[in-house]
Formats: sequence, C-alpha cells, structure tokens
Amino acid sequence: MTDVHDIETRSFNMSMIKGKNTKPEIVVRKFLFQNGFRYRLNYSKLPGKPDIVLPKYKTVIFVNGCFWHGHEECKYYVVPKTRTKWWLNKINETKKRDKTKAVKLKELGWKIQVIWECELKPVNVEETLNDLLFKLMEEN
Repeated sequence: MTDVHDIETRSFNMSMIKGKNTKPEIVVRKFLFQNGFRYRLNYSKLPGKPDIVLPKYKTVIFVNGCFWHGHEECKYYVVPKTRTKWWLNKINETKKRDKTKAVKLKELGWKIQVIWECELKPVNVEETLNDLLFKLMEEN
C-alpha cells in the first residue's frame, strides 16, 4: 500500500509534529500551576529529559502521545497501513527507550507518573488530573 500523500506533503506534515509544549502537556502544566505546584520543563540533567519535573516532590511526569509511545489497547494507537514495519520498529524503539529511562530515574530515586494523551481527552481529563493530584499528595 502506498502513502496517500506525496513525499513533500508527508515531510511537511511530519515536520509540524511537536515534541515539546504539546496541548496535552500544557493541560497538565496549567493544572499543576493552578494547584500550587512549581516545576521544571524538559530538564536535560535527568535521563530522558522528562516533560515535567517536580524537584520538591522528586517526581517526574511524562505526558505520552498514544501513537508515538505505542499505548496498547488504545483507540488512538493505530498502526499505519503504509510502511508498517518501519513504524512498528520506530514505536518499539520508543517503548524501549521509555523503559530504560524509567529504570534510570528510579535508580536515582525519582518517582514517575505517566499520563497518556487519551487520558486528557475531555471525557477523562478531570478524573485524570484529580488522580494525579491525589498521587502527588499521597506520595509526599
């Protein structure tokens, strides 16, 4: 099966996908700030440059895109029908990297919270963020 876009269009579409300051990240950051949490963003001194770092709580938060991080059993994780092998390899490498950085962070004594993109959809966002708040307060 061939791509529905020509090479230039596909290249442009892929270049527009952001890795930082995504809408799901901003939703989590606004919620944390409104609840009195102060944080660092994409802190390069920690393994994997976590999306959100709460130094006071020694907690990191990763806001993962369901497609890019291969969120199993999620309707937003659909393997493309074109270049399937290439995409699966790319997504599996991301999952492997996620596991490696989680191990390193735990070894350094950091707590890890992962929030999936699908958990921040309007139907789930309130429950997800309140659950995050509960976990942060419970841990500390």
